[in-house]
Amino acid sequence: MICWINPFTGLAGDMLLGALIDAGAPLHRIRAAVESTGLTGFELTAARVVEHGLAATRVHVDVTDDRSERRAAELIESAARAQPQQVAALAVAALTAIAKAEARLHGADPSFVHLHELGGHDTIVDIVGVAAALHYLDVTEVVCAPLPLGTGSVRSAHGVIPCPAPATLALLSGAAVTGTAIPGETVTPTGAALLVAARTRYGPPPLMTVAATGYGAGTRRLADRPNVTAVTIGHPAESQQGAAEHVVVLSTNLDDVTGEVLGHTISRALEAGALDAWATPAVMKKGRPAHVLHVMAPPEAADRLSRLVLAETGSLGIRQTAAGRVVLPRTTRTVDVNGCAVRVKCGPYGAKPEHDDVAAASTRLGLPLRTVARHALQACAGVADDEGEAR
Repeated sequence: MICWINPFTGLAGDMLLGALIDAGAPLHRIRAAVESTGLTGFELTAARVVEHGLAATRVHVDVTDDRSERRAAELIESAARAQPQQVAALAVAALTAIAKAEARLHGADPSFVHLHELGGHDTIVDIVGVAAALHYLDVTEVVCAPLPLGTGSVRSAHGVIPCPAPATLALLSGAAVTGTAIPGETVTPTGAALLVAARTRYGPPPLMTVAATGYGAGTRRLADRPNVTAVTIGHPAESQQGAAEHVVVLSTNLDDVTGEVLGHTISRALEAGALDAWATPAVMKKGRPAHVLHVMAPPEAADRLSRLVLAETGSLGIRQTAAGRVVLPRTTRTVDVNGCAVRVKCGPYGAKPEHDDVAAASTRLGLPLRTVARHALQACAGVADDEGEAR
């Protein structure tokens, strides 16, 4: 399933959780996932509210432990106990992203960084809750509209800081954002970290068949609009022939950058919403060896990705070529390989495990990459067979 997020007035962990519950995520299973971390002294409730004529779900976390400061490592250790394992993986990734962002800002080791406002029970509940909601809605792809960033300032444990908060901006590297006249914090670090962990791409709703919609209400009331985040859950459009899309291919010739810079730029482009990125060897004038860097982009992201490529490579120009591509339908399944979650991308004519997941499982299990990949494909085939029988 695809989850398209429309952060109408912003995005926070509780707003996203409320929207996913509103779209059908089972509250009792979300509570069970949070409880599986070993967390006690909390109560998660959800209520229907009406914001400026729009019905939405607002979640509330009551805690008996009001301590708001903890080491990030403590929260990560707790999240790692969540069940099922796929929920733990996404929750750990979100908390790790927060720890790394805070560590960079304060010049500290991520293993020892202290979280102030983000160190409370509600952070664990929101993050594990959203991870569980995505899992039980069978979401395998998250797409988000540009995030509206507020103005002004907010008070923190370190004093008054500007909006957006520095931690939020650090987490939004590569994200699509836009300005808004709404004062105060519109995107929280928790909301931004969840987008990072879900490997969110940014843009309009992809081609899909709508299955459910949901609205999650924030705690702040706005004078002229509902303070909500909206989600749309949909099935990827099914077509063996694939859907035709218009894209833009960016390319630039580079004869003065290292392989490390090429690799870094490709990674940055993909994180920032490129559809694909690659480099090909070339020979330039006077026989100089070089590479041509290519980035395939949605038309609406072409200018933003062009600026990213120019900034990272130092190139003085970039070509933009309109092109078309045919995209076959694909789904991503998460399978269990000896206790490790491995995502497998499945298309009409084959399947391929995600290399990063295979590599992580290989390291953890002490098995060769090829062995882990084979087990993942076998597990995926078993899942498909089971689903086929169920149908």
